[in-house]
Amino acid sequence: MTQAFNGGDKNSFLVGQTPARRWQNVAIGSLGLWLSGSLLLDFVIMPTLWTTGMMESSGFASASYSIFWIFNRVELLCAAAALSSVWALSEVSRADLETKREMLASGVMLLLIALSYTFVLTPYMSGLGIDLDVLAMTKSLPAEMNQLHAIYWVLEASKLAIAGLLLSKCGNREIAR
Repeated sequence: MTQAFNGGDKNSFLVGQTPARRWQNVAIGSLGLWLSGSLLLDFVIMPTLWTTGMMESSGFASASYSIFWIFNRVELLCAAAALSSVWALSEVSRADLETKREMLASGVMLLLIALSYTFVLTPYMSGLGIDLDVLAMTKSLPAEMNQLHAIYWVLEASKLAIAGLLLSKCGNREIAR
């Protein structure tokens, strides 16, 4: 059993692979995990919360902050793993210089998007959504929240496009030769 973990098993996942192929697998795995989590959150979890009316409840801001706090940290880990693996892949692969630069720039942009979600957008949106006036008869979201949602969706679409492009570049067999 321990041979499989230390590389002694011939059928092990990473045994017999070139360093470029190993980094390619790490990049594809981290980007795949990140993309699938983002799609699940954006197109399953949040619409479900919206259709069930939870967004109208008073505790939605704190509940959504908890969800996004956890997801943003996982997102940061995936972004860091993707950037690190792309960086290592650019060092050991035989891809042309322009492809390497595009891959590194994509990785950096993805990390910047994850950082902006984690430390700017999510805390600010949650702060706007918290109901501090419990005696108010009418509850309404500030107009600024719509602008922040628009920024979120632009960043999210950019993230999905960049990650998809990077995933296709990392999946290219020529990269890991």
